[in-house]
Amino acid sequence: MRKLVLGGAALLVLAGGAVVGYVLYKKHQGRNIRGSPSVEFVTTQTTPKRPPRAAQQVPWPTYGRDDARLRAAPDLPLRPPFRRLWVARGGNLLEFPPAVGYGRLFLSNNPGDLFAVSTKTGRRAWTFATHRCTAASPALDRSTVFASFLNRGACNQTRSGLDGEVVALAVGNGKPRWIKRIGPTESSPLVAFDRVYVGDWRGKVYALDKHTGRIRWSFQTGDKVKGGVALSGNRLFVGSYDGHVYALNARTGRLIWRASAQSRLGGLGTFYSTPAVAYGRVYIGSTDGKMYSFGATSGKLRWSHGTGGYVYSSPAVWNRRVYAGSYDHTFYCFDAATGDVRWSFHANGPISGSPTIIHGIVYFATLAERTYALNALTGKQVWTFPDGKYSPVVADQKRLYLVGYARVYGLVPKR
Repeated sequence: MRKLVLGGAALLVLAGGAVVGYVLYKKHQGRNIRGSPSVEFVTTQTTPKRPPRAAQQVPWPTYGRDDARLRAAPDLPLRPPFRRLWVARGGNLLEFPPAVGYGRLFLSNNPGDLFAVSTKTGRRAWTFATHRCTAASPALDRSTVFASFLNRGACNQTRSGLDGEVVALAVGNGKPRWIKRIGPTESSPLVAFDRVYVGDWRGKVYALDKHTGRIRWSFQTGDKVKGGVALSGNRLFVGSYDGHVYALNARTGRLIWRASAQSRLGGLGTFYSTPAVAYGRVYIGSTDGKMYSFGATSGKLRWSHGTGGYVYSSPAVWNRRVYAGSYDHTFYCFDAATGDVRWSFHANGPISGSPTIIHGIVYFATLAERTYALNALTGKQVWTFPDGKYSPVVADQKRLYLVGYARVYGLVPKR
């Protein structure tokens, strides 16, 4: 009996040691990785530029402003403080910011009404009602607005068999040019190469013909694709809820590489964040509380840095810095090469939405419904506004458009 007891005790000690060793191993696997300032980091990266006429006609064509989703507009001469010109009511939650072009804002509310609003007056020009849930920004291209929609009915449904739509509408009157049925989609469209790129809850990434909506190609990931895709050169980058980031050939849909979130206790983190591509890197936030940087060419992990909460926030990139908020109530500025925290700012609530940088000022909102404006170099607060919940700000040459919980504000700098 004594030998049995001693043997059992020894087995318990061994088992306990194995558990401790496993936990320590997983913690080591999930540790922060510091990046190199020279390996797969291109210092000559600049903000993408469009022809002046196109930029004036459509100053904010897509979610993140450009195909790389950098969310930066150093060319727009707007700085706080601001005064209010008009207020437009959205009728319900406005989770994603508008596209701006042709003298109008184009945005959708949560129950699926896509509407066009005058940039000068805030008056609604037309409404297209889908009776579907919405959690995406539209995109503009050549007098057409493209928008993604989820299922009909309750917006938190997850059962199988649900469907969604991508629609193409005339910017002048909101009349449909085509409607394509796919899985429920909250992926903000990206338009390039005469194609419309979106993902859906069925785990697919699609390239739709811009003129007809026909599927040119599709790629299957391992779980829901909720964020948008980013484009650099001929490569698309997208995150999936299977815990992986994918690089695809934009013209064929062929897989180029697949990267993973770091292993940790509880499984891989998932990717809701829309990636941003700059300096030869892909930057994306994860539900494991980390911001990741992968090599755009190789797919290799170049750095990772943990926060204290989910990083749903899609990053902004400017001046060799990466900006994103976390559910830990903190807004972070990371070094784009190494992942070191340049500065951080503690806000009044969790940060779910994405930041925007305009003329050296970074704007973000909290779930406690307040918008902050910080000096993007130092993190010092320069202005605040008592509304906003997700991704609060887009702009053109004359006005800042701030998206509150259910209102849009047209603002101009105070003189």
